[in-house]
Amino acid sequence: MSGKVILSTVALVSAIGVLIFAVAAPTDSGVDPTVPVAESDPENPNNGSTGSSKSSDVIVDEPHPTPKGMVWIPGGSFVMGNDESKQQDEKPAHEVTVDGFWMDETEVTNAQFLEFTEATGYITVAERKPKREEFAGLIDDISKIPEENLVPGSICFNPNFDRKMVEQAKKESPNWPYHIWQYRQGANWRMPDGPDSTLEGRLDHPVVHVSWTDAVEYCKWAGKRLPTEAEWEKASRGGAKRDTYPWGNEQMPDGKWMQNIWQGEFPYDNKLLDGFEATAPVKSFPPNKFGLYDMSGNVWEWCFDFYRPDYYEHSPSRDPFGPAESFDPQEPGIPKRVQRGGSFMCSSNYCIGYRCSSRMKGEPVAGSFHCGFRCVLTPEEYKLAAK
Repeated sequence: MSGKVILSTVALVSAIGVLIFAVAAPTDSGVDPTVPVAESDPENPNNGSTGSSKSSDVIVDEPHPTPKGMVWIPGGSFVMGNDESKQQDEKPAHEVTVDGFWMDETEVTNAQFLEFTEATGYITVAERKPKREEFAGLIDDISKIPEENLVPGSICFNPNFDRKMVEQAKKESPNWPYHIWQYRQGANWRMPDGPDSTLEGRLDHPVVHVSWTDAVEYCKWAGKRLPTEAEWEKASRGGAKRDTYPWGNEQMPDGKWMQNIWQGEFPYDNKLLDGFEATAPVKSFPPNKFGLYDMSGNVWEWCFDFYRPDYYEHSPSRDPFGPAESFDPQEPGIPKRVQRGGSFMCSSNYCIGYRCSSRMKGEPVAGSFHCGFRCVLTPEEYKLAAK
């Protein structure tokens, strides 16, 4: 068994999961993401209201000066989802109302995450040695995993993938991308490309190889939290109700690239027309009308919500924060959290994840080379944190 045992295990489970498609409607509206997160267990919070107990008045105006590095997102209604999308989990489009909140103007950078780890001594999931128990339920006999394969690492792009194998996999399974990823020993946020890489020249790039749980720990330290999926989409749209991109409906206004994505046929040919092969420094492209950078492309961003493809059929219209539990029909036994915004790996012939309505999901205990996060804060949470 090779050092890719972890990724291979997940790929096997995924292949089985495709054959088991039984979506059960969520029975309740989920759990409240209210912060400070440190005051509750983010893995086991109490069931909460989605807004029925709130005042009917929507918080629109900014109540006091903006916290450093954040921008105000005024409360209001917008159309969440996209009925014209080929992705079924973006349907139905529905009107949602959220209260106003602050959001980080950029994705959390390596410099900011470094400050967090130096202040707390925190060690990310990718830096820790995996335990056999973490694979219970994924494979029949966890004792068969060789000790030498239980090594720290994370998911990276495999530039040496077998093209014929990928072409065949595309015909057989929606999980064909597993053939172009690899579990790279030693890859983590400090060494994004593996043991021979560093953060030199990347301190202003978004931090990657951070799991959902890593992101939550950063949020605790910063006195903030992860955005709900509804908050994220509201912020991404920049005040527009139905635009495709954070800046409008035209992907390249005036012939200019507005986001860091894959240009060319994925995964074979990246023409690098936007000037970047991997992550780009934050603020490399113009912000949307709210003043938010990189809400399209660069890296995927973790959201608070559990993922379900059918959640929009049951979602409340006021401040929704996701279903009570996750269900991914492609990998039914593996819990997932929502990711938004697309990344430098998204292309027009692949995930098209850089649209405002696009949804993705990931295991909360796993990071990757193209996923990061940003934080939010409401006025009420600001007051609680100040006490």
